[in-house]
Amino acid sequence: MNKNKIDYLLLGRVLNLAKPYRQTFLLAGVLTVVLAPLAILKPTIIKIMVDDFIFKFDIPGLSKWAMIFIGVLVLEVILRYVFIYSTSLLGQSVIKDLRVRVFNHISSLRLSYFDTTPIGTSTTRTINDIETINTVFSQGAITILADLITVFAVLGIMFWTSWKLTLVVLTTLPFLMIATYVFKEKVKASFQKVRKQITEMNAFLQERITGMRIVQIFNAEEKEMEKFKSINRKYTQANLDAILYYAVFFPVVEIISAAALGLLVWWGARGVIGGEVTTGTFIAFPIFISMLFRPIRMLADRFNTLQMGLVAAERVFNLLDRNDKIENKGTIEAPKLKGDVKFENVGFAYNEIDYVLKELNFKINAGETLAICGSTGSGKTTIINILNRFYEIQKGKILIDDVDIKDYELQSFRKRIAIVLQDVFLFSGSVMENITLRDKSISEAEVVEAAKLIGAHEFIERLPGGYSYQVMERGATLSMGQRQLISFVRALVFNPDILILDEATSSIDPETESVIQYAIEKLIDKRTSIIIAHRLSTIRHADNIMVLDKGKIMEFGSHDQLLEIEDGHYKELYEMQFMQVNS
Repeated sequence: MNKNKIDYLLLGRVLNLAKPYRQTFLLAGVLTVVLAPLAILKPTIIKIMVDDFIFKFDIPGLSKWAMIFIGVLVLEVILRYVFIYSTSLLGQSVIKDLRVRVFNHISSLRLSYFDTTPIGTSTTRTINDIETINTVFSQGAITILADLITVFAVLGIMFWTSWKLTLVVLTTLPFLMIATYVFKEKVKASFQKVRKQITEMNAFLQERITGMRIVQIFNAEEKEMEKFKSINRKYTQANLDAILYYAVFFPVVEIISAAALGLLVWWGARGVIGGEVTTGTFIAFPIFISMLFRPIRMLADRFNTLQMGLVAAERVFNLLDRNDKIENKGTIEAPKLKGDVKFENVGFAYNEIDYVLKELNFKINAGETLAICGSTGSGKTTIINILNRFYEIQKGKILIDDVDIKDYELQSFRKRIAIVLQDVFLFSGSVMENITLRDKSISEAEVVEAAKLIGAHEFIERLPGGYSYQVMERGATLSMGQRQLISFVRALVFNPDILILDEATSSIDPETESVIQYAIEKLIDKRTSIIIAHRLSTIRHADNIMVLDKGKIMEFGSHDQLLEIEDGHYKELYEMQFMQVNS
């Protein structure tokens, strides 16, 4: 977007958001046209009252026009209220819908977007930028149009009333236009800095607050505070720059307005004495001046408001225009899966160049458990990501029940797979809500039954409030083992056909591990399971174990088969861990 011009295509796209509320938009448009001539009636009525009634001592006529003046004033107040309310209602209605649309769009993006985009940036787009778009309706386009109509209406009535006085007053207009232009450019630049700085601040705060434990562990509070002070200083300075320009501009406008009034009094008084200007005209013209200068003065501010709204809209539309979604062209519904999993020559790269997985070929029969082990970066978690279609593979095929996973309808397909991650994420809310994820089809009885089966019911019942216990953000008030058990119950109540455990015991103490191990055995019973684990003792009973190294399968077989391989990778890893346990 050209920062020096209004992008009319972008403006049209923003205004198009108001289509569902066209009646409110139409009402605001009609009031825009009606209010301008209504406003200039007041000084015109005053002129008539002075010239035709006051100096002629016509009290009945004066009383009649006074009542007309009051009626026009009341009508204008009512219509002005409806105009302000309707434009604000229009803006709030539009951004309410847009906020939902942006959130839904973000929810559908590939994980690669979240890998490269700070959370604070997405937060800014969803909250701050959308809130700024509201001003396009409440203080921008419609209000600018209203001000322009008012300016032309006032100029028209001024020329009709006295063209000589009007020309005298307009001699100050070039100075006002220059001051307005300078103000507009300066404030626009400062507002752009404000938007940039608030994005950086949101991203910084989101990251630091989320990682506050690391900040405190490494005693980095002062360093992070200095960084925050620097960002905050720049943000404050950007706002102060805008305030400075306002503080200079408005007094300058008052001086120019006073100069116009001074010229009016000087020339107008001579006109009254010479009989060229009526007294009513002389009295009405200061009101005309006020009505002319006020919208011209506000136009600069309105224009900047519109410009900033469009800058924010461009950012939001750039996000909405991202098409890096997982394609959902599959037509096969998956109400139930047998659980046969097959990888055929699968190759995958996060950046389309450096392949993390290379020609993977393996099969998991329905109901079997496959354990995957290997060093960090070998591709274990990547297998989970592509199996769930969080990322798309570049080569080969992944088949489930002899059907390419791309042919399944995405939502129905993902419902049949459950994942328990190493880093369990719990939301603010009750334990029950964290287990069901507010899915109304899951009853409390089903949750309790699953918790009892897993062995988590007793610990949940001991919590204050039991299943109604309010979990803090990310489950901060629960231990790692308790969070893990809740995630197991969550996986079980959705009754998946394929279960994936991603290093679910790597952060658990040995005492809790026995409870978790029991839960795992209940979870994987009679369903296809994939277990990723660093602790090889937890996977020795798997039907098959796959050893990965740099994206390639080095070994594949049962625990006993792999231990028989001389100088095998699995045997080396197992003996290394066995020695560590016994040392």
